[in-house]
Amino acid sequence: MEGRHDDDMIAAARRWRARDLAVLWHPCTQMREHGVGLPATGQDSAALPLLSVARGEGAWLIGHDGRRVLDAVSSWWTNLHGHAEPRIAAAIARQAQTLEQVILAGCSHPPAVELAERLLAVAPRQVGRAPLAKVFYADNGSSGVEVALKMAFHWFHNRGDRGRTLFVALRGSYHGETIGALAVGDLPLYRRVYAPLLPEALFAPSPDAFGTADSIGAEARAQAAADALEQLFQAHAGEICAFILEPLVQCAGGMRMHPPAYLRRARELCDAHGIFLIADEIAVGFGRTGTLFACEQGGIQPDLLCLSKGLTGGFLPLCAVLATQAIYDGFLDDSRERAFLHSHSYSGNPLACAAALASLRIFETDGVLERNHGTAVRMAELAAPLTAHPRVAEVRQTGMILAIELHPEPDNREDGHAVEISGSRGLRMYRAALEHGVLLRPLGDVLYWLPPYCVDAAQLEQLAQATRAALTAAAS
Repeated sequence: MEGRHDDDMIAAARRWRARDLAVLWHPCTQMREHGVGLPATGQDSAALPLLSVARGEGAWLIGHDGRRVLDAVSSWWTNLHGHAEPRIAAAIARQAQTLEQVILAGCSHPPAVELAERLLAVAPRQVGRAPLAKVFYADNGSSGVEVALKMAFHWFHNRGDRGRTLFVALRGSYHGETIGALAVGDLPLYRRVYAPLLPEALFAPSPDAFGTADSIGAEARAQAAADALEQLFQAHAGEICAFILEPLVQCAGGMRMHPPAYLRRARELCDAHGIFLIADEIAVGFGRTGTLFACEQGGIQPDLLCLSKGLTGGFLPLCAVLATQAIYDGFLDDSRERAFLHSHSYSGNPLACAAALASLRIFETDGVLERNHGTAVRMAELAAPLTAHPRVAEVRQTGMILAIELHPEPDNREDGHAVEISGSRGLRMYRAALEHGVLLRPLGDVLYWLPPYCVDAAQLEQLAQATRAALTAAAS
């Protein structure tokens, strides 16, 4: 009977896959790799297996075939406390019985106000600076980056400074895939086709510490990158309105990491040149780097702070852009044209705000950051032996983000930048990890661990085993 049950579940998973491929176009995917266009009998061996997920439970994804797979990438870095976390689910259910959605233009509701108050209370602060004071809601991370870019440009426009039209970002950066966000990204595969549509942006050298022997070398690399940033600011004096960066970790760019000293210098340079600093903490915020926000480790406060992904604990899409009072005041006027008229239908959605409030309460009650410190130590211990692997160039870590970079292969890079599951080696590593019950999505030559915070010791052991299998597959 047990064998019959297993066969039934496998058949159910195949039916779900067939229904999916008949109607869905998946993101960040060449659909041919899922077997689209192949005979049905050949789809089981598709280069990129389609994981049919029936439900989630803690750090597990559970398929229609009953198989449990460890979500080692937190479902694209969104899930913090685990799938189906009951306290967040209950908060959404309670809110759904009261108010599910209302226009936020001309209306207000308690979850939006309470969440804004909580975010401003815990946001990064810098001695001698007026704190972040206002919250603008958007639907997702890319949209939030658009909000921040438009705010920075429009603020200068309102004061009559029409020459500040340029943005500066880091080499290897990624900030989303809407047009403005794509313009300040530097991953060629994503932006090359759309280049004719993109506004001009400038790119400064990345301060990432890859290949440096020790912390002294990393600091020197960061200072050299800051010197180059200063030269760029000087060469375009009066033309730049904002500098945007991911603090401490350039995630989609290959989990490249830099020391906090760069943040301090960048803040000083932005102040000296009258340029707004936009911190994109969409992926690195809410405990991923060891502190609630990555900016805290540099002791700096941005002018605009973008938050999304883990904001709702991974339950619902929501973005919050935190701004200074000075930026907000720059839009106050009798003229509607000087107002910030950007809008989203679901701005400040009550259900999403309720989820975010529940997630923040979990940080308060469960000692999440303290527990993460212990988890990060164990991750480092399990990854340490991988440094001896002949295919591994470097193992690096910032908090709950750990990256294993392989020596490059020509088919696994796109113009020297990381591309998700690119090349045959990336596909082999993905499949090997999945066969060992772990969901990993290599970024070019980089395997990375970014698990939900509820991950336990046994699951981390399984993650390490699956990673070793993926490295073995890389050589096949």
